[in-house]
Amino acid sequence: LLVVGCGALIGAAASAADLVVVVGAPGTEEFGRAFETAADAWVEAGKRGEAEVTVIGRTEVTGRDLLELEESLRPMVAAPSGPLWIVLLGHGTFDGRVAKFNLRGPDLSAEALSGWLDGCERQVAVINCSASSAPFLKKLSAAGRTVITATKSGSEDSYARFGEFLARTIDSPEADLDRDGATSLLEGFLAAAKGVEEFYEREGRIATEEALIDDNGDGLGTPADWFRGVRAVKSAKDGAEPDGLRAHQFHLVPSTADRMLSPAARQQRDALEAELFALRDRKDSMDEEAYLIALERLARQLARLYQDAEEEAEDDS
Repeated sequence: LLVVGCGALIGAAASAADLVVVVGAPGTEEFGRAFETAADAWVEAGKRGEAEVTVIGRTEVTGRDLLELEESLRPMVAAPSGPLWIVLLGHGTFDGRVAKFNLRGPDLSAEALSGWLDGCERQVAVINCSASSAPFLKKLSAAGRTVITATKSGSEDSYARFGEFLARTIDSPEADLDRDGATSLLEGFLAAAKGVEEFYEREGRIATEEALIDDNGDGLGTPADWFRGVRAVKSAKDGAEPDGLRAHQFHLVPSTADRMLSPAARQQRDALEAELFALRDRKDSMDEEAYLIALERLARQLARLYQDAEEEAEDDS
C-alpha cells in the first residue's frame, strides 16, 4: 500500500478528494508497463489536484491487494464529504454471472466493491478500465455516483486500451471541451473514447471495446458517440435522464476559480449548473424571450458565486 499525501487546498476549496489507484495483476511484462504508466499519470494528476492518493498493487508483498483495498476504502467511505475516485487499471473477467477485476491474489468482484461502498455519502467515481468491465456499471450504479467502464458488455474480453487513453486525457488541456480551465471526468472520458476509436481505425482493426459512462443512477450507461460536446443528445429509454451532468462536475484537477469555492458554494454551483443543463434541454419547447430571461438569471447567479469566492479569497490573503 502506497499513500501519497498532498498539501492543503488553495483558499476555501472544497473538502479534499481521495484518489485510489488500483494496479491489477499484469499477466505479462508488456501489460505491466502499460498499467504502471497509466498509474503514474493518475498519481501525478492527483498530486496536481491536491488529492490524497492511495496506490494499491505496487508493494513487493503479493496476494494481499484485495484486503489492502478493502481496508483503505473503509475510512474513505465513512468520510462525510469530498469526492472519492476509484480507478482500476488492469485485466478483467466475466464468467456470465460474476465480473471481476484481476488482482495479485484474490480478485475484486463487482459485488464486493458495491458492498464496500454501501452507505457512502460522498460523491464517488468508479472507473474500471479493464476488459469485461461492463457488469460493474450495473452493479455499482447509484445516486451520487459516476461509473465508467471500458466495455459495453462482459463479453468484450480482449485487452482494453481505454485505460491507457484516459490516463492521458484526465488532465489534458486538449480534452477541455468547454474551455473552462479544467478537464472534467466527462471530458476525459469523451477524449479517451475518441482516442480508442482512432486507434482501431488507424490499425485497421475491428474495435473490441466501447466505453460507457453512467452518472444518473439508472444503470444503463451512455457511449461517447451519444454526446455532442458535453451534452448527451440521446437517452437510453423514453424519459430517462441523460448521463453527463454529474461527471462534468467531477474535476480531479480543479480550475483556479473552482479551488476558491467553499463546499457550500460548490454545492450551490452544481445545483445552478443542473438548472442550466435542464433549461437548455427545454429550449425548443420554450418561448425565446422566456428562455433568454431564464438563461441570463442563471448566468448572473453563477457569475456572482465566483465573484464572491474571489473577493473572499482576496480578503483572506
